[in-house]
Amino acid sequence: MATGLLGGTFDPIHMAHLIMAEAAIEDLDLDRVILVPSGVPPHKTGRPISAAEHRIEMVRRAISDDRRLEVSELETGKSSPSYTVDTVREFGKRLPEGERLHFIMGADSLAQFFTWKDPLALLAACEFAVAPRPGVEIGDADPRIASRAHVLRAPMIGISSSDIRKRVAEGRTIRYLVPPSVSAYIAEKKLYT
Repeated sequence: MATGLLGGTFDPIHMAHLIMAEAAIEDLDLDRVILVPSGVPPHKTGRPISAAEHRIEMVRRAISDDRRLEVSELETGKSSPSYTVDTVREFGKRLPEGERLHFIMGADSLAQFFTWKDPLALLAACEFAVAPRPGVEIGDADPRIASRAHVLRAPMIGISSSDIRKRVAEGRTIRYLVPPSVSAYIAEKKLYT
């Protein structure tokens, strides 16, 4: 078996996240991808983040029709910062022996990899899959991670959660940027207004 972990703030989850998960399943022959909404993301200080319950529910709604995708509340149950190395270690303990673990990230995260907590331990703990992102050259990343990362055959899609939040605040449409169930939840809970 093989499992992928896709972490993120998911504020909100959007179509590029889902396309990244699908590409990882296809390219790496994964049995499942677990989406892990961050609790207290150490790299995203300075802006308010929607409550974990909203972000988890948006992920649940976005993946409800795909049994290969799961959501984990591992990080959202913590009050301290969520570090990827700790999350990967925890999942490594939970998986059956011999199961392959892949951490999935966007190329923009790859560029920041060596600013993360204990990056060398993280390199030793799992395999890496990277989705291309507009304006980011994967080859420019540190070779210690770039040489180990499997580049996913995913379309380069420039959707960002920050742009979606801005569009909602401005009263603009987010149709086709997020699943309809997520759009409905954002409207129902009046998020980002």
